[in-house]
Amino acid sequence: MISERTEVQVRPGTEDDLGALTAIYNHYVRETAITFDTAVFLPEERRPWLLSHPEDGPHRLLVAQERDSGPLLGYATSSPFRAKPAYATSVEVSVYCAPGAAGRGIGTLLYEALFEALEGEDLHRAYAGIAQPNDASRRLHERVGFRHVGTYREVGRKFGRYWDVAWYERPLGPRPGSGS
Repeated sequence: MISERTEVQVRPGTEDDLGALTAIYNHYVRETAITFDTAVFLPEERRPWLLSHPEDGPHRLLVAQERDSGPLLGYATSSPFRAKPAYATSVEVSVYCAPGAAGRGIGTLLYEALFEALEGEDLHRAYAGIAQPNDASRRLHERVGFRHVGTYREVGRKFGRYWDVAWYERPLGPRPGSGS
């Protein structure tokens, strides 16, 4: 896994990535309950989402790509948690890997880079919702410091059934006693 990860670069997502990002996301829309979107998107429909993640600030989009302009292997985002002003120091994060890229450490690599990029931002907590069951995502989130805080039961309906969503949180910013 380590040698494969050295062949991967993580960088901010750009408009040139829009087609590949949309294709990755649409896979999960069509094939899984990982996202509760139920209709696939055209790249133009995803452009506002992409543009809401600038290269700096608390709302980021990072992509993992095979070195030397290879295919995108996945992406990670930090987005507003809720619209009300008191939630401004919280973000919702997510990772999506391209089909076939799972199990290579791409999700961990993306989250590590995302949390490093967010250091210094005025953020206190990151939250992630994981549609259940999804042991691989649970393990990934626990590996990078998230802990389970609760589960919404049967909160989403897709593919003719109801799905639970487990919520996880991770502290961000300076830690008490860290001197920062």
